[in-house]
Amino acid sequence: MLDAPLRRNVTSARVLSVEAGRAEERGDRLAAEEPMEIRVGGPGAEPAPVAVTMRTPGADFELAAGFLLTEGLIDAREVIDSIAYCELPPDEQNYNVVTVRLRRPFDAESVRRNTYTTSSCGICGKASLEQIEVRCAALGDGPLVPGSTVLKLPERLRSAQPMFEETGGLHAAGLFDPHGRLLTLREDVGRHNAVDKVAGERLLAGAIPLSDGVLMVSGRVSFEIVQKAAVAGIPVVAAVSAPSSLAVRAAEHLGMTVVGFLRGDRFNVYAHPERIRLDA
Repeated sequence: MLDAPLRRNVTSARVLSVEAGRAEERGDRLAAEEPMEIRVGGPGAEPAPVAVTMRTPGADFELAAGFLLTEGLIDAREVIDSIAYCELPPDEQNYNVVTVRLRRPFDAESVRRNTYTTSSCGICGKASLEQIEVRCAALGDGPLVPGSTVLKLPERLRSAQPMFEETGGLHAAGLFDPHGRLLTLREDVGRHNAVDKVAGERLLAGAIPLSDGVLMVSGRVSFEIVQKAAVAGIPVVAAVSAPSSLAVRAAEHLGMTVVGFLRGDRFNVYAHPERIRLDA
């Protein structure tokens, strides 16, 4: 179940740089973005496509496993029999098709019939909340996190982003323990992909559910981020920007703590503040 031996997640480019009215051509580094198709099949069945996502190459097997977990299609590492790239001749292999074989039957048609768009595509809040109820139960008590620890998360996330330092164009998701120790971090052009990669890494390591985890994401907290974190069992989600209204509604409903506008020495708690211990 080894990922591709070498992935080009950063590419070179020539740009015209303009500063103070002066133009200069120079080299730059860009975050790679390529499509990845996820195929799934049960024992003896032909794998069927279930999703295509635009992602930064790398940690593709984690992305596939995490996607299946956070979309409620699998619930344990033991369900997975194998993960592999599509078998193609070397001159045709782009490492953009990942096949997940399960140890139990998989109804691809049922998945397609029940696929729904996210809140960014216009689905109503009620339908979204009903879907998330089907996918996961309300979260447990979870950890008590000191406010001083919360304040340290953005810098710890940023300092552990190697590709962001090169390109300035990637989102990150980092899973921390209640004491602020970084457990795993993944970067991607898509914030939801970064979360799936984190969830997939933990799933493949046999560390699901993440009932003591604190998820820190770059950017904002969308409904999709809350949904994915909840299915993975993460009780606390924090971000440098604000959550959406539907993300807060979902968090309140599921018992998730959501922290936003986490910048400098301040932050807002939008849902379930009881898990944040404010320092005297």
